[in-house]
Amino acid sequence: MSSERVVELLRAAYADEIETVMNYQTNAIVLDGVRAEEIKESLKQDVQEELGHAEQLGQRLKQLDARPPGSAEFTARQDSLQPPEDSTDVLSVINGVLDAEEGAIATYRDLIDAAEEAGDPVTEDLAVTLLSDEEAHRTEFRGFQKEYQRD
Repeated sequence: MSSERVVELLRAAYADEIETVMNYQTNAIVLDGVRAEEIKESLKQDVQEELGHAEQLGQRLKQLDARPPGSAEFTARQDSLQPPEDSTDVLSVINGVLDAEEGAIATYRDLIDAAEEAGDPVTEDLAVTLLSDEEAHRTEFRGFQKEYQRD
């Protein structure tokens, strides 16, 4: 049996993944310029992965006899990932992605700890897998950040 803290973190992670999908999709649409193409393509690919994360989190909640939050329970928190006023401001999007990934990484680390404390190895394993994906995204966008900061 999982703890209330595990369910709370699963629900928060689910909401974060859904918000990330929305912001990645929007930024992939609104960014302009030749230099933006690689970032847009990466965001489009990441949308599918983040949606998959939300699906896995939602299924785990269901297995724990809980449910993922709906839109009425949702509070947007990714201020730095909002589409920029200047559609060629790719660096602001890269920095927003890095902020979102850092948030996800922190949540998954907390979830790993909470699941371990609760004796819930299934949730712990899921959180470890998702943490690995988020760390890979962060590494990719750190590379993009270095390239854009050099210019």
